[in-house]
Amino acid sequence: MPSFDIVSEVDLHELANAIDQTNREITARFDFKDADARVEHTKETLTLHAQNEFQLKQMIDILQKKTAKRGIDIAALDIGQPETQNRRARLPITIKQGIPQDLAKKITKLIKDSKIKVQAAIQADQVRVSGKKRDELQQVIALLRTQSEDFNLPLQHINFRD
Repeated sequence: MPSFDIVSEVDLHELANAIDQTNREITARFDFKDADARVEHTKETLTLHAQNEFQLKQMIDILQKKTAKRGIDIAALDIGQPETQNRRARLPITIKQGIPQDLAKKITKLIKDSKIKVQAAIQADQVRVSGKKRDELQQVIALLRTQSEDFNLPLQHINFRD
């Protein structure tokens, strides 16, 4: 029985490359000279460090350009509020991984309301869609792509099996 999985994942290796390129550009730019500006990466968060909020905004712009060039959807980065202390500014950014339970329910409801003869099942942080015909699964993928702006999360379709 043909099936595929709907997931929301960020390629962490490509993200690390984008962060490295961002840090290199920041150290090369004259307006960041002696600013000790950098992007730090932990498992599920990024932290931007700079002298002021204006530099943080410039760093966000550079980071978004580098991630977009690497094929990472910038909607997967949840930008927090800047924090300023003692002439230093920080900005936390959360990396969105996986589909939250409420969004998974919304996706399965959308698929069921479309009257396409497939089954959608929530499995942890992904949704598995299975049906008898490959064409029906492709209709579901097309439906999800047209509704993607409603989800506010980048979705990928993986493990397509016949």
